[in-house]
Amino acid sequence: MMRPLIAIPARFSATTSALRYAAEVNARALIEAVWRAGGEPVSLHPAQTGTAARLARFDGVLLPGGGDLAPHTYGAVDTHASIYDVDDVQDAFDLDVARAALETGLPLLAVCRGLQAVNVALGGTLEQDMGGPGRDHRHVVHPVALEAGSVVARATAAEKVEASCYHHQRVDRLGAGLRATARAADGTVEALELPAAEGWFSAVQWHPEDTAHEDPVQQRLFDALVRAAEERR
Repeated sequence: MMRPLIAIPARFSATTSALRYAAEVNARALIEAVWRAGGEPVSLHPAQTGTAARLARFDGVLLPGGGDLAPHTYGAVDTHASIYDVDDVQDAFDLDVARAALETGLPLLAVCRGLQAVNVALGGTLEQDMGGPGRDHRHVVHPVALEAGSVVARATAAEKVEASCYHHQRVDRLGAGLRATARAADGTVEALELPAAEGWFSAVQWHPEDTAHEDPVQQRLFDALVRAAEERR
């Protein structure tokens, strides 16, 4: 039986020594987590044409982490000095992917930047910087309590997770229809869902792929995505 196809938008990389040129990449940990779940991970080239049609051949989408979204995508007129790795093509593609997946009911798991892209795609905003060293969530693992009965709680079969984080931005104003189902102790939104979504959807601010190889709770997020993709076929 063919594995369900899971589209993972690629990330631009300026240097990759093994390939000698600039590249489009995805984190190996993400790919392996999808593979362990029974999915066929497919890297998707960030191009701004026909996104919905391109996604139609897939069974699910994983919107991964990456650099910052350009502040103008959510209406900000200033740019904080900490903003990094902004790429307008990447931004436009990720926002299109988020909208297309949600509009068509394609199962969608959004991770870190992916959560932020979904929020912006639905009209939400971001806090450009959480406050610098000691106040952001770079290289941090912390407990996150999940709202009982939420999509993320059902997917992980857990009430609390140990979240591996790497981000300096967070959700400010929620996008239309989104609901926060987990927060960190400092108030950072850690999980989102869309009650009116046509298909399975969950978004987490942390990086479940970091520990999915050794933590079944984190792996279950990828399992849930692939299971939803199988059911949609």
